[in-house]
Amino acid sequence: MKLSLQLKLGQQLTMTPQLQQAIRLLQLSTLDLQQEIHQALESNPMLELIENSEDEEPVLNQESSTQSAEKETPQIAEESSAEQVLNGDDSNWQEQIPSDLAVDSNWDDIYPSTYSSSNSYDADSLDYESRNTAVDTLQDHLHWQLNLTPMSEKDKSIGFAIIDAIDANGMLTVYIESILVGFEAELEVELDEVLAVLHRIQQFDPIGVGYRDLSECLLIQLNQFEDPELTKLINNAKLIVKEHINLLGHRDYAQLMRKTKLKEAELRETIEVIESLDPRPGSNISPPSTTYVVPDVIVTKQIESGKWKVELNPDTAPKIRINNDYASLVKRADSSDENNYLRDNLQEARWFIKSLQSRNETLMKVATRIVEHQKGFLEYGEEAMKPLVLHDIAEAVSMHESTISRVTTQKYMHTPRGIFELKYFFSSHVSTKGGGECSSTAIRAIIKKLIAAENVRKPLSDSKITQLLEEKGINVARRTIAKYRESLSIPPSNERKRLVE
Repeated sequence: MKLSLQLKLGQQLTMTPQLQQAIRLLQLSTLDLQQEIHQALESNPMLELIENSEDEEPVLNQESSTQSAEKETPQIAEESSAEQVLNGDDSNWQEQIPSDLAVDSNWDDIYPSTYSSSNSYDADSLDYESRNTAVDTLQDHLHWQLNLTPMSEKDKSIGFAIIDAIDANGMLTVYIESILVGFEAELEVELDEVLAVLHRIQQFDPIGVGYRDLSECLLIQLNQFEDPELTKLINNAKLIVKEHINLLGHRDYAQLMRKTKLKEAELRETIEVIESLDPRPGSNISPPSTTYVVPDVIVTKQIESGKWKVELNPDTAPKIRINNDYASLVKRADSSDENNYLRDNLQEARWFIKSLQSRNETLMKVATRIVEHQKGFLEYGEEAMKPLVLHDIAEAVSMHESTISRVTTQKYMHTPRGIFELKYFFSSHVSTKGGGECSSTAIRAIIKKLIAAENVRKPLSDSKITQLLEEKGINVARRTIAKYRESLSIPPSNERKRLVE
């Protein structure tokens, strides 16, 4: 085989480093963007934070980001404040910096000082309590109580083994015999001793922790009632929980009344007592951490004109600009290491600010189009939600669908009806008898409304809901109704049945 060199010409689409950075910033959530800006401020001396709102040279000036939803497209500033800073009157540092890098280069190769995700960020921007509050687990809570309980060392060893086998809901996840086997080699432990320690732990706070099944959990809590006036009611509840809990789970009230010989009023009062108990007593000890949502866009209705006003939240990200003092140190025609470092950081700051402004402008355009399309939702609620897909907004703002997807991910809009993720306003549709379309969000709202108004003695089945929607001109299959109902966390009709007067 003969080796030879060949030249080929071809075209290939490759993203420039600044485009890669702009896309990365575009898909960041508000909290991630704040962290990114703080990291940039720490790593790049050319950037500075605008701490005083009276400053007249903000780079990220969001006053121009406010638009009315009545306009076709948001107005975009012809020249960004970043350009005004970089192209200022100071001749000491004004240079012809190239606007683009080669497409075959990487950002980190050109600017090794670029911040990374491992850098620290401003700790003051986070909630103090979330950083300094220690959350005890259920095991920690039970260990603390076990150490305060007077018992022998053998019983404490058994207690620690039992507590380690309890899950976050408070349920014992292993059999008692398995715990016993673990002690046979080192201690002479009998089954009665393990059960005695388990019953002791079940009296710890929260009451019922260490239960082996739902019936035992509820019985432990029922045994804590000491009101003599409720003795009969508690005994009825114990009977149902101990012997007929499956009938209660299936809401077979007719069988319950027949087997317990209780009247309907007595059964109703007994069920109210049972429903007041906690089937997962351990879940309240270490609740899940709270996730805070900061809206990126604020939508309000102008009283005078009745139009919807769309504006960016000015508090979502710190305002930054070029530091004129450091920028003035850049010298023309100087190739020293210090000057190259300043020049590189100046160009990096310029691109970073451009990317941030591009992110704001894109977010404003997309949010404004969404508000224009979903005015019915803002005026009348979920039932007036119109079908909307990414392609519709992409065509309206002349962007690719992937860009719209990035903009609407983890971005939130504050409206008079609440805070919603931008993706919430996109939904599929089904056809109507009149040839129109109805969004899936509107159908969910109708289903929720129908179930809220149903007779709880005879709840609406999925087939019945399908029939009611057909009467409204909406053609939906029964399995689709079941899927929408499950997405709303609404149980089936047999589980919604209630006893009422």
